[in-house]
Parts: sequence; structure tokens; C-alpha cells
Amino acid sequence: MASVQERLSELIGEFADLDAREKLELLVDFANGLPPLPAEYEARKAVEDRRVRECQTPVFLWMESDGNATATFVAEVAPEAPTVKGFVAILAAAVNGRPVVEVASLSDDMLDRMGLADVLGILRTRGLRAIVARVKRGFAELAAAGN
Repeated sequence: MASVQERLSELIGEFADLDAREKLELLVDFANGLPPLPAEYEARKAVEDRRVRECQTPVFLWMESDGNATATFVAEVAPEAPTVKGFVAILAAAVNGRPVVEVASLSDDMLDRMGLADVLGILRTRGLRAIVARVKRGFAELAAAGN
């Protein structure tokens, strides 16, 4: 099974030779693959502070693990933000089912490697970087707790 970094490299590679418009279209394609928020998380959303406040788009994230320290990443992104939703879908595809300790070492340069930092603008890029930081921090906390 591919590692988080191998999965990310493969996904990032899909963006390599695309122009700006094509990169945005590919993000929208990935957005369609993010599953809807399960009902149990919808209920939790009302009582848990899971919103990424640094992101202008409403983004809610759950980083969890099972008894075998396997990562589970669940997210909800407002439908009116398909580029953000696509980016979150890429993260989910890369980290779900991988060891928590591996996910905690996600690369900080994803946006640059995808060529999205210039395409999306400074505000959206800042929000996406905050999402990556939140995911890394959440899984690092789980890894430190032995989950």
C-alpha cells in the first residue's frame, strides 16, 4: 500500500503539466469525490469546534484513528467553494487508511508542488495552508497519544 507521501506525489503529479484553468477544473473534479458528511458528524458539528477559522470558506475537519492507529479523515466543505472542497478531497484520498504517525508528517509544500499557490490567490492559499496545518496537528496529537 502506498504511503501518504507516495499517494500525494501521485495526486500532485496530475497537476504538473496543466495550465491554471485546467488546474481549477481538476480541483472541481476532485471536489465531486468528497463524500457528504455522515449523519453522526453532522450532529457532532453542532457541539464540537471543528471549523477551520483561518479559512473564509466554512470547512469542518475531524481527524481520528481506530484502535490500530489508522487515520480517518472526515470533512465538510461548503458546496459553493469547489476548489477548497477539491483540495480537501485530495487530502482525504491521501491520508485515509494510512498510519496516523505517517499522516502527521504531511508535506507543507503541497500547494506549491501542485502549482496552486499562484492560481488561487493569497487568501484562499492562506486558508488551504491552515487546513493542512490543522490536519497535521490533529494527527500529530493522535500519534502522541498513541492512537
